[in-house]
Amino acid sequence: MENNSTQEIIQAVKEKGFRFQSLKNEIKKCIVGQDHIIDRIFVGLLCNGHILLEGVPGLAKTTLIKTLAQTLGLEYKRIQFTPDLLPADLIGTLIYNPKNHEFQTKKGPLFANLILADEINRAPAKVQSALLQSMQEHQVTIGDNTHKLDEPFFVMATQNPIEQEGTYRLPEAQVDRFMFKLLITYPTYNEEKDIIGKVFNPTPIYKVLEKGEITESQELINHIYIDDKVVEYILNIVFATRFPNQFELEELENLIEYGASPRATLAIHHAAKANAFLRKRHFVIPDDIKLVVPDILRHRILMTYQAEAENITSDQIIQKILRTIPSP
Repeated sequence: MENNSTQEIIQAVKEKGFRFQSLKNEIKKCIVGQDHIIDRIFVGLLCNGHILLEGVPGLAKTTLIKTLAQTLGLEYKRIQFTPDLLPADLIGTLIYNPKNHEFQTKKGPLFANLILADEINRAPAKVQSALLQSMQEHQVTIGDNTHKLDEPFFVMATQNPIEQEGTYRLPEAQVDRFMFKLLITYPTYNEEKDIIGKVFNPTPIYKVLEKGEITESQELINHIYIDDKVVEYILNIVFATRFPNQFELEELENLIEYGASPRATLAIHHAAKANAFLRKRHFVIPDDIKLVVPDILRHRILMTYQAEAENITSDQIIQKILRTIPSP
């Protein structure tokens, strides 16, 4: 698409944007509310990013990813993480065949397009590492052979709130591999009333997009225009998490232990383009940045003990930065 004119790109963005709107409408036949979560899942899918979803059990996380798989016609696998899980339970293993005296590869559940890693913070570190390696490299090694994972490859990991028993806090370096950390909350009174109706009177879910359309949309996002001033806005936000005193945010100096990494900068840049695409625009505006920044930086800002003692959250820090840094 490198040789395509601006007009062709504008038209393609509108057409594909409408396709994703149809996809959302199909998902909404089954899922009540959660528009923010659905939009971020679309952005993650378009950016080849992965999502960490935090919330109590019973909020339709499994139903959401299963419905997405139906509407996209992709293979879906759910993996329940437990303390006794082994890396081989995810990636697969070699099994000896006594008939031909050879080892055969038995692929694990990671060989699918959409993966729901349920309660990832209940598993030991080596299992979490196996999942995160596959997320980063889109491949796994079984024995001496490296196997490419199916594309698109999208992981949505769920995590129970930290205060629940039997859970272990994910290391910050591992959490940084997730593009978004989303907080899923209880539905409203009217939404829960609608849920009752949908559960007992289900509507058939149909396939909306082809696998090739997802790949085409991922390629199209690279052609979304982003101005240099908007790029500088992204950089100012990220650098404000590292050196707050340089941006007239001295009060944050003792609250932030470590700021966001360059991976966060790239994620904001990519996600803002995807957000513009989903709104059928061929260019990024500052509002696109403001929409995706909280979910991208939430898990990438490490707070000091002072901040934790004062019950100050990373979300509060992010909102303070967004209010202070002038947008172009």
